[in-house]
Amino acid sequence: MLIRELDPADRDALVALALRAWEPVFASVRSILRPSGVYDVQYPDGWAAAQRAAVERVCAAPADARVAETDGAVVGFVAVAMRDEGLGEIDILAVDPAAQRRGIGTALTRHAFDLLAGRGATSVMVETGGDPGHAPARAVYAAAGFVEWPVSRWFRVTGDAPVTPAG
Repeated sequence: MLIRELDPADRDALVALALRAWEPVFASVRSILRPSGVYDVQYPDGWAAAQRAAVERVCAAPADARVAETDGAVVGFVAVAMRDEGLGEIDILAVDPAAQRRGIGTALTRHAFDLLAGRGATSVMVETGGDPGHAPARAVYAAAGFVEWPVSRWFRVTGDAPVTPAG
């Protein structure tokens, strides 16, 4: 496996990979948030459009990202950001489902640590969901030594009555 800097020409491969990787995650999120109407408000154009935009944002700042390749094929990527002084964040991490459980997520996480340390980070955070779809990500972060800080997020649509979910 090779981990290299992101090339803007990777965009289409990264979008396709991200959509494959996050499909089960968003199915889990949808099952939790859709009954309240929140899912449809948060993703009016669908989750894929939102994730495509997130990957395009990553591709616009290639110095903040690394790409994993196996036999010349893109199999994962990670993007980082500095938040507060000394605090770095793993912004996005995705591994192709066909390549998961081979240490790629762990290797990308280590590269993210190095990238952030080089920018002055003394600690690193990552945010992920507590739903079943995010379980593989939580396992990678726990194995990398992250300590979980439980956060409770509450969502509701605006107005007097909840939105009736579509479909």
